[in-house]
Amino acid sequence: MEIPRDQLAALLDHGLYSSAQLLGYFLVSSWSSTEGSSGLKAENLVFLGDALFKEREYRRAIHMYKQALQLCKILPKQNTQSLRSSLSSSNRSPPSSVNASVINENEVKFKVASCHCQLNEGKVALVEMEGIPYKARSLPMHLMMGKLYRSSQHHRAAVACYKECLRNCPYILEAITALADLGASPKDIISLFPQTLNRSARSLSDQPDSSRWLQRYVEAQCCIASNDYKGGIEILSELLQRFPNNIHILLEIAKVEAVIGKNDEAILNFEKARTIDPYIVAYMDEYAMLLKIKPDLSKLNKLVHDLLNIDPTRPEVFVALSVLWERKDERAALSYAEKSTRIDERHIPGFIMKGNLALSLNRPEAAVAAFRAAQELRPDLRSYQGLVRSYLALAKVKEALYAAREAMKAMPQSAKALKLVGDVHASVSSGREKAKKFYESALRLDPGYLGAALALAELHVVEGRNEDAVSLLERYLKDWADDCIHVKLAQVLAAANMLHEALSHYQAAL
Repeated sequence: MEIPRDQLAALLDHGLYSSAQLLGYFLVSSWSSTEGSSGLKAENLVFLGDALFKEREYRRAIHMYKQALQLCKILPKQNTQSLRSSLSSSNRSPPSSVNASVINENEVKFKVASCHCQLNEGKVALVEMEGIPYKARSLPMHLMMGKLYRSSQHHRAAVACYKECLRNCPYILEAITALADLGASPKDIISLFPQTLNRSARSLSDQPDSSRWLQRYVEAQCCIASNDYKGGIEILSELLQRFPNNIHILLEIAKVEAVIGKNDEAILNFEKARTIDPYIVAYMDEYAMLLKIKPDLSKLNKLVHDLLNIDPTRPEVFVALSVLWERKDERAALSYAEKSTRIDERHIPGFIMKGNLALSLNRPEAAVAAFRAAQELRPDLRSYQGLVRSYLALAKVKEALYAAREAMKAMPQSAKALKLVGDVHASVSSGREKAKKFYESALRLDPGYLGAALALAELHVVEGRNEDAVSLLERYLKDWADDCIHVKLAQVLAAANMLHEALSHYQAAL
């Protein structure tokens, strides 16, 4: 009795993978060693592999796919082709009911590579993909190879793959972001788009349904990649007006705001995104970090509870767990952060959390490694800040100064980068005058940057200029009634034996 192969295909099409898997066993075991049957068994093995893949049994799926490929090696292809020709010229039943079939070996190799990717075996997956001839690679294959090359630090090859993706389809937004991160300019990326799209964008630029939004999206991602965060936010905000309540754009804006320290604005945008889609997981670890800083522990608890109910396997969930456990048990928090980077070796917030926790646990060498890993993936202010703090903890002032200057070079219009250089100079007594200049430059660039104001006040105190410190803090207190200013001012006044005034500021902070 023959097993109906078309029924197995129907089960897969309907998403009944467990049923397809069971039926697949019958198909594979019904194979006989008659001429031409190797190709049929190969196809049956691929069907069974597909069912196992969908059931997340990746090792077993690889085993089935490999058996299918091995059968193809021993399959006499010319005989199979002649058999197919004879079938097409006769009145026999179609190949699904006779022992003749040929699989697409390149597609099966792609499926094997996909399994390895799911198992975090990127190097093995890349070897499998490189066995597919260039001309035979489909759009999903180019995209996967771009990701694999990038993970293995083969940036030039990754750029070539991402460019090929955009030549085929300019709307692959993750390829646009990847090229921006890898240093491509907006002009380079837009030149890859089909000419019909570029002409359409120019001729329809004044119409509401213009494709010009895609070019603006490219410009936004390139701004963010080059640390022009202000320019990136401006373009993304413009796109948000064009596409109101767009969750992706809201999250992109919130993520950048979190990086540059606009915490309140970032929290609002994260909350707006969660209002639109309460089951979103992307970037929710960034939101968790902000809730810890605020602090809003009740919201943080609820966020982690929600994420665990949505998908407890995502790296964002483990980073959020790490944030939640940081106050209770730093070692447990570190284990959660480490698990997030094991799940996704390119998950930047996981490395940032690992670095911060390693510093808290007095492991500055481990912190340096974590912040370096984050920086290699995508340099931002947090990784630079972490490196500076780690090197200073190791008393490596030269390395700290180099990292701070790298930040200033990458972000010349960032007050926080200037303050970072000042922090390094302030760590040694001979550099305090230079530190003062950098803090003052940061405040000229961003008068509302309280971090630089507090650092400058501390420098005044260290050098015995308590009156200058009080004057500076009182001036800021008029415009920014922040708790940290009250606390710092109270400390300075208490050190000057002005206890009554100090007490009033402590009470204001409370």
